[in-house]
Amino acid sequence: MEEKEALGKYLKRERELKRISLREVSKNTKIKEHLLKAIEEDQYAALPSPTYVKGFLLSYAKYLGLDPNDILLRYENSLKGKPDTETEAPPQKIFSGNIRYLRNKRYLWIVGGIIVVGFFTSYFFWLHPLKLPMEPVPVPQKVEEPPPPPPPPPQISEITVPPQPPQEQPFSLQLKAVEETWVRIKIDDQPEYEMTLKPGEVTSHEGLKRIRLLVGNAGGLDIVFKGELQKRTGKSGEVVDIAFTPQGMEAKHYVIKPKPELEKPVPEKPISE
Repeated sequence: MEEKEALGKYLKRERELKRISLREVSKNTKIKEHLLKAIEEDQYAALPSPTYVKGFLLSYAKYLGLDPNDILLRYENSLKGKPDTETEAPPQKIFSGNIRYLRNKRYLWIVGGIIVVGFFTSYFFWLHPLKLPMEPVPVPQKVEEPPPPPPPPPQISEITVPPQPPQEQPFSLQLKAVEETWVRIKIDDQPEYEMTLKPGEVTSHEGLKRIRLLVGNAGGLDIVFKGELQKRTGKSGEVVDIAFTPQGMEAKHYVIKPKPELEKPVPEKPISE
C-alpha cells in the first residue's frame, strides 16, 4: 500500500479483496454500518471521539486480518493534519470587559439579589426536600394454565372371529383274513369297490364319517377298529352288512344263500344307501 493512500480507502480495498460486505462486518464486530461507511470514506466529522474510533478500528482490523498497530498509526497520522475539534476553548474571564459595568451599582444590586435568592432557595429545599408520592408498581401475577387434557386412547375395533367347526379326525380300520373272504367297501362319499382276501392278507383303510363293509364270509375276517380287535360279527359263510363310524360299529346281519356256481354272495339289497 502506498503511504499516501487514505486509511478508509485502504480498509475498503482490503475488505473488497476478501469479498466481505459491510453488513457482514457490522454483524461480526457489532459496529453500526453507517459508522463503518464513514470510516471507509474518511469522514471523521461524522464519527464520535477518537477514543471510540480507535476501538472501532481495532475490531475492524482484527476481523479483516490486518495489523491493528499499523491501522492505529495510520489513523493518528491522518489526524495530525487536522485541527483538534475536541480541544476546549480557554475559559473567558468572568470579569473581562469594560470596567464601567463593575462600577455600576445597579448591576451589583441585581447580581447580589440573584445570589441571595439562590441561597435561600437552596436552603429551603435542603431543609424540606420535595417528596413525590410513590405508587407501588403492581407485580403481574403469573397465571398458571391448566395442563392440556391427555389424548384419548386409540379405539381398538373388536374383530369377531367366527367359531371354527371342529376338524374331523380320521379313524382307521384293518381287515385280516382268516379264511378266504370276499369284501365290498364304501368309504364316506367315495365310490365303492370290492376285493377278495386270501388267508393271512391284511388291508388298512381310513375314513372320516363312515366305512361300510359287505362281508361275504363273516367268520373268516377279523376287524381291528382304532387299534382294537373287534368281536366277529358272524359265522363262516354268513353275509354281514357292517357300518363303522368314529363312535363305534353298527352291524346288520342277514344271511344270503349263494348259488353254488357263484363265488360271490348276492345281497338282497345294494350296499349303497
